[in-house]
Amino acid sequence: MTRYGAELIVQTEQSEHIRCTARRKFEHIACGDYVCWQESQQGNAIVTTLLARKNALMRPDRRHQPKAIAANIEQIIIVSSWRPKPSWMLVDQYLIAAQQMGAEAIIVINKSDLSKQYAQEKDWQAIRDYESIGYRVIETIAADDEAGIINKQGVSTVRQHLEDKTSIFVGQSGVGKSSLIQQVLPELAIKVGDISQSGEGKHTTTTADLYCIAADTYMIDSPGVRDFMLSEINADIIRDGYREFTEIGYACRFANCSHTHEPHCQVKKEVETGLISIGRYKRYLAKLDLLLDTDVF
Repeated sequence: MTRYGAELIVQTEQSEHIRCTARRKFEHIACGDYVCWQESQQGNAIVTTLLARKNALMRPDRRHQPKAIAANIEQIIIVSSWRPKPSWMLVDQYLIAAQQMGAEAIIVINKSDLSKQYAQEKDWQAIRDYESIGYRVIETIAADDEAGIINKQGVSTVRQHLEDKTSIFVGQSGVGKSSLIQQVLPELAIKVGDISQSGEGKHTTTTADLYCIAADTYMIDSPGVRDFMLSEINADIIRDGYREFTEIGYACRFANCSHTHEPHCQVKKEVETGLISIGRYKRYLAKLDLLLDTDVF
């Protein structure tokens, strides 16, 4: 299901697309929700029931209240690139969200042809850190070059990981999410944007859209995300979102160790010895500090 203001496009089990209107009590329906609908003699069909969600990815609305971007997600494809420069803090936030939602996560580094020009050693270290704790990192190029030749490096690998799942593509504006989706599913015409002079991405997708690739295989293209919020947030959720802490946290002296100030903390010990990434640990501490000020990440 995809939403366009007050109207919804509902895909049936027979792959038909039905234009529907949602009643006011369903104003929070999101892309990926499952609904029941009925025909109406007055015009558009009407959504009558919103079925229970497995999970939802949220972002703050204009009143800073949580609003679902997409629902029933099984896999998050976190797209970054070398321009605009990577935000590993944002990548970590999505990984925390994936953990909380019970979804798988894959990290895609798009525009890999720009790595020699823009990548720094700290960025390569961040990638190595993610791979060392079991996250799949795929390098891609999903754009036309100056001669108009389409380069699809890594695209087939991304598509393979989409099979039999509902996946959402997320990341900063301008990293090439829509270009990547267009290469994964070339028969769809998805509006592709550009990068501003400052290197910041321009928003090209204004709604989250659901695309059917094959039976039981769907993908969602989301608006460029500069901020989002977890459905609920506390120190335990942040801690549990760092999977390398969970694996060795049992060895800490205290069962509820926050890995910040407690004595005999195994996580801090492994950070000091280099077995846990100092970069990831510093970002974890920064997120705890941010939690004291706001619940919006």
